[in-house]
Amino acid sequence: MKTLKRMETNKVARAIEVDAGHALPGLRDSLAQANKGRFQQVHTPEQIVERRRGRRMGRRGELTKEVVTIQLDTDVIAVLCASGDGWQTRVNDALRASLSLCGKIDPA
Repeated sequence: MKTLKRMETNKVARAIEVDAGHALPGLRDSLAQANKGRFQQVHTPEQIVERRRGRRMGRRGELTKEVVTIQLDTDVIAVLCASGDGWQTRVNDALRASLSLCGKIDPA
């Protein structure tokens, strides 16, 4: 609890947004509340499902992703892994965007 009260809100927010790759609405407000000791927030089941990264669900709830083996250059892997958790989802999103631009796949 004492650690949170000494937290530099903007520094932590910048680090989180760099890792996420985009600005996160309400992040600084949430960190400011945590800094003041107010942690409670109610999440609806829909919000929880929406936040489940990397797990696209089909119509009947089955996972629609498939595990594959791919060989990539070591420097490419190093950069991807260094970007933090969620890098495989970001690679999937980049591939989807690229294929969508070529007209090979519908954007999700």
